[in-house]
This record gives sequence, structure tokens and C-alpha cells, in this order.
Amino acid sequence: MRVAVLDSLTRVNTEVLGIGVICLAILAGGYLVLSQDTHLLGLKMTDRPLSFGALMVFYGFLIGTSDPARKLSGVINCLQAGSAAADRVYALLDRQPAIVDSPAPQRLTSSSPEIEFHRVHFHYTPEEPVLRDIDLRIPFGETLAIVGPNGCGKSTLAKLILRFYDPVQGSIQLGGVELRQLRLRELRGRIGTVTQHTWLFDDTVMNNIRYGTPHATEAAVVAAAQQAHAHQFIENVMEHGYETQIGEAGGRLSGGQRQRIALARAILRDPAILILDEATSQVDVESEQLTHQALRQFKAGRTIILITHRLTTLWLADRILVMDEGRICDLGTHDELVTRCEFYHRLYHLSLKSAA
Repeated sequence: MRVAVLDSLTRVNTEVLGIGVICLAILAGGYLVLSQDTHLLGLKMTDRPLSFGALMVFYGFLIGTSDPARKLSGVINCLQAGSAAADRVYALLDRQPAIVDSPAPQRLTSSSPEIEFHRVHFHYTPEEPVLRDIDLRIPFGETLAIVGPNGCGKSTLAKLILRFYDPVQGSIQLGGVELRQLRLRELRGRIGTVTQHTWLFDDTVMNNIRYGTPHATEAAVVAAAQQAHAHQFIENVMEHGYETQIGEAGGRLSGGQRQRIALARAILRDPAILILDEATSQVDVESEQLTHQALRQFKAGRTIILITHRLTTLWLADRILVMDEGRICDLGTHDELVTRCEFYHRLYHLSLKSAA
């Protein structure tokens, strides 16, 4: 606020001073021309009396230089703002990443790797543990839904699989290899993810689907869009089809269209593991049904992890993991959990009431 106030005062003062200087020049010049005097208030202004033509030339130069001179007064404010921003930007650029490749990385040899959590603990701050004592095995090819209240650690669990963070205690293995021993490029190359907030760019539909697979052919992009049930609206609704600019952050698209383009992007990468973090939370019923149809076709031969609050998404899952306060409450099929897990039974009925 101090900077804003001072900047506003600077602009006002600059304009007033500029007008004042021009007014003084007009008064002084007019006096010298009319009186044909060479002195003003005892100060020598010219060697000989000014003519009207010479005075007008002087005013022309004055007008030409006053506007650039006035603009120069704002340069220091821009420099100060840039300097303050640079301090923060360079501090970020100079940070060393906490997640790095192992000096002697191992290769993932299995084409159908399973995911295993062994006694995993994690926290962002020591005072607030997020995950506690997680033991979990996800066989390859399984569709696992993770449910629970907000803040119970569902999304954090997915971030640990992507190795955005490392566990504080315990280990996570993929195909029998500890994640810390895998190259990040190899690990993340096998995983696709669609999040609640889809990141799209002010580019064409084609290039947005290609993001992450830049060398994919147009035919492969179209096939991925068809599998994600996005091809129809791209061709029939969008003005230039796949060459349509979608605006900043995909602003020219609806929420369902953005989600299906994000799903097409993930399908194009053909990952062994697909993580969907609340991917249908902001779409309408029709878009959700189309997304589910795409997932039913796509999930064969790959591991799918669904993080969801929506009851309709659970029908895609082979098993359901119930979490609360960073712990695993239960794990099983929907029918098993409804009968034996009171917490899941309560979540289930709350979802039914909210859907009604």
C-alpha cells in the first residue's frame, strides 16, 4: 500500500510540475517577446531580443521533450518493482530440488509393476502428520478408488507415488524397486495424471493434447481424443477443430471439455499407471458419464487410482480404500465395506443424501 500511495503521489506531482514548467515558459517567453528585453528579473535570458518565430520554435522543442521527460519519472518505480520481483524469482530459481535422482539408479524391468507401500509416514510439518503407518499393495491392472473426508491424505498419497515428495519414514516400491532408486524421468514416464484443476495452455487443442508427448502424430492425437470422447465436440463445436486456440487456461472451454482434453492427453501418453485426482468433481452429469465410458475402455491392462468424493465413480473400482486422519480405515469391495466398515457406510449414505 505504501508503494501504491507513493506511486500515485509521484504521478500527480509530475503532472503538476510539468504543467507548471510550461506555464512559466509561456509567461516568460511572452514577456520577452512583447517587451523585446533580454533580461528577466535581472537575469540575462538571451543575447538579443526574441522574435515570435524563435519563441514558437522553442515551444515546439519544449513540447517535444516534456512528454518523454514526464514518462522518465515513472522508470524508477518500474525498476524498484522489478528489483523486488527479481529478489523473489531468483531465490526460487536458485533453490536446489529436494527430490533428485539416485547416484546409481536402477532400471524398472517389470512391464506390469505393482505398487507397494511399506510402513509409510509423511508430514509437511512435524506438528501435523498427514500419512501414518500406510501399508498398501496395489496389484498391476487393478482400479483402486480412494475415498475419505477432505484433508485425510488422499492426494498426498498420489503425490508420493509420483515422487513429488519422499516419505519421512518407510518406503514405496514400484515393481519391487524403491522409488528413490528409480530415475524420475523413467518413473513419471510410466504415470499419467488428471487433476481436479486441469492445466491447459493458450494454444491449439492439438498442442494441448500433445503436451507431454510432443512427437505424437496427428492421427495418434485424434485417436486419443476419440477414446476420451472429446473428438466429437472438437470437430463439431470448435471453430477450427484441432487448430482452435482455446484461450488462457482453456478459458474458451467448459469444465467437461477441459477434463476430456486432459484425459485425452493422458491417454496419448499410454501410461502403465493413471492417477485421477477428483478429475470429475467440477463437470456435469453428461461429461462425467462420457469420462467414465472412456475410463472403462482405457483401464484394461493398466493400474488406475481414483481419488474421488463422487459415488458414481466408485462403480469403476475393483477395490475401495477408505482413509481418515491419514490412516487406512479399511480396504475392500463396495459390498464388503458397506457391511463391515461403519465409517464407509456413513460416507456412502452422506453421498446418497447429497446426490438426492
